Amino acid sequence: MALTSRSPRRRLLAAAAFLVGTGAVMTLSAMAGGLGGEARVVPAFAATAADASPTASTETAVFAGGCFWGVQAVFQHVKGVTNAVSGYAGGEAATAVYEAVGSGSTGHAEAVQISYDPKQVSYAQLLQIYFSVAHDPTQLNRQGPDTGTQYRSAIFPASDEQARTARAYVEQLDKANAFKSPIATRIETGRRFFPAEAYHQDFLARNPRHPYIVFNDLPKLDDLKRLFPQAWRPDPVLVGAKTAAG
Repeated sequence: MALTSRSPRRRLLAAAAFLVGTGAVMTLSAMAGGLGGEARVVPAFAATAADASPTASTETAVFAGGCFWGVQAVFQHVKGVTNAVSGYAGGEAATAVYEAVGSGSTGHAEAVQISYDPKQVSYAQLLQIYFSVAHDPTQLNRQGPDTGTQYRSAIFPASDEQARTARAYVEQLDKANAFKSPIATRIETGRRFFPAEAYHQDFLARNPRHPYIVFNDLPKLDDLKRLFPQAWRPDPVLVGAKTAAG
């Protein structure tokens, strides 16, 4: 995959290739920065409104939390999720391309649009997974080795109800001191989602030995399986499979 010189991943990948060859795994892990400590389950959303009986058969959610490769992979392994697409949110259609977004000047964040069955998994449960294992919500305009506003922690609500739930949940977690640092997650309403290029879709599933994936994203899947065993699905729902089918 071609990476531009603007992307901090390029430097990480070059170092990763060297360190993998020499077996210096711990050195790379320290350099990458990780997620700021061992992942743990944050408290579930406390409001009873989140438990209301759903009427729709499919709903969507859009989350940004650093590189979309890992965020997509996490939700592809969640029961009730029917699709998870990597893309961009926060900017305009004309700049929703990887080369432009990588400049950090488009307003876009690398994001993932999740389609899910609300009768199997609720929006609040997706938020809990998002805050627990998909990324570190206390990092401002960065995530692990990646820096810039395009890697910000952000929620793009698809409805007023989602916006209320997201704001209430962030407030709940902050009041409970769920993290050692304040939550930096932004809630951005009225923003469109644009799918990313085909080579970004299903990236972890297609490249499980990619150095960036090994050190930054595979641990997220381990955390999901360990912390949310009831939500774990062994076989991911893939964008490529849906494209081939239809």
